[in-house]
Amino acid sequence: MENRQIIVERATKTVYREGDTIVKQFVPGYAKSAVLKEAFNHALAEEAGLTVPQLLEVKNTGEGWALLIRRVEGRTMAQAMVDEPDRLEAYMEQFVEIQSGIHRATCKQMGRLKDKLNAQISSLREELDATTRYELHVRLENMKPHTKITHGDFNPTNVLLGEDGKVYVLDWAHAAIGNASADAAMTYLQFALEDQKKADMYLRLFCRRNDIAIQYVQKWLPIVAAAQMTKRHGAEREFLISWTQVVEFE
Repeated sequence: MENRQIIVERATKTVYREGDTIVKQFVPGYAKSAVLKEAFNHALAEEAGLTVPQLLEVKNTGEGWALLIRRVEGRTMAQAMVDEPDRLEAYMEQFVEIQSGIHRATCKQMGRLKDKLNAQISSLREELDATTRYELHVRLENMKPHTKITHGDFNPTNVLLGEDGKVYVLDWAHAAIGNASADAAMTYLQFALEDQKKADMYLRLFCRRNDIAIQYVQKWLPIVAAAQMTKRHGAEREFLISWTQVVEFE
């Protein structure tokens, strides 16, 4: 217990260092299937050739289920952006290139993003009326299907700039196969929750790098905003609700 160095604490998990290992400890009662799914996605990402820290073990520690991951020394891209604000755009370009590299990979064993998004929209019976949910489902069904790996939570805190010169992508809990522009829309909204200028810079660079119209990524925003509502609370949820109402946003 004494040699634990807590990195982050959330309602459902605590992430801490213990020697050469990172332990992602989930709270008692957290679904075993969700932990195993995250471990499976992590392994699939590694097998797809993506650079991820080595997954060592999945175990019940007596405090609940946990993932044990080999520790990599470095700093997150989020910290780098704070430490070197004059290099923000350069870091953002690197961030976009890393995400684009993920999108160039595919994996048949991962679940479909479209199925996940449909289920998340359907679950919002108290937050969104039937008409809004119907419009979101229709919009989603009309989107072009892709089979690219999407991270689902790609933000600078999940990109580790290793001291070994490699860049590692963390946290594969939400990975799925789907449309890269949906993944970009999720990243955009996460930036927008914190800093609209960074969000706009990200979207501009992502679309330029991938030759995608900004308007096409924007068409995904109401859909992914609804999906993000299942994971956010308070003021953040109110912000996301406002985006789901922009069903005709172009």
